[in-house]
Amino acid sequence: MRVKGRGAPDAEHPWNEIVPGLWMGGHHYATASGERVPAVVTDEFDTVISLYQREGHGPPANVEHHYAELPDAPLTADQLEVVCRLSDTAVDALRRGRRVLVRCHSGYNRSGLVVAQGLVGMGYPADDAVFLIRYRRSKWALNNHVFVDYLNTGLDVARLLTGLDSLAQEGDH
Repeated sequence: MRVKGRGAPDAEHPWNEIVPGLWMGGHHYATASGERVPAVVTDEFDTVISLYQREGHGPPANVEHHYAELPDAPLTADQLEVVCRLSDTAVDALRRGRRVLVRCHSGYNRSGLVVAQGLVGMGYPADDAVFLIRYRRSKWALNNHVFVDYLNTGLDVARLLTGLDSLAQEGDH
């Protein structure tokens, strides 16, 4: 079993349904025997939001695809804005009856942040959104505690605070 980064093993499934129609996943997963295999999107979803890309992992050209590269690390105010925009995209697609996949490299943190923010936008308290993601995807989901702090603070507030910090650093130069 592959363990990397924060000690998280590969997920047991390519993607998991968090709430009806909203799925979260990664680009690899481990089979029951522990073999690492690619998670390739074909026609399972109507809308795919990728926070990491890898050649050959889909989706095909006929699937609505949104991509933004985000680090699994503290985010800038602009990157937090991207998270908010992508979570809105996911919720809008879900409300239109589309099957939505949000994915990143491992399917734990970046995708978890976007899905959790979407759940918050749908009325879930942040703690419930985090619990639901960990329950439905993996106990390893949202193991980036900075991302959980963003959710608990509120991404709009976190974005403002991060922006203020950036302005203060610019003023020091």
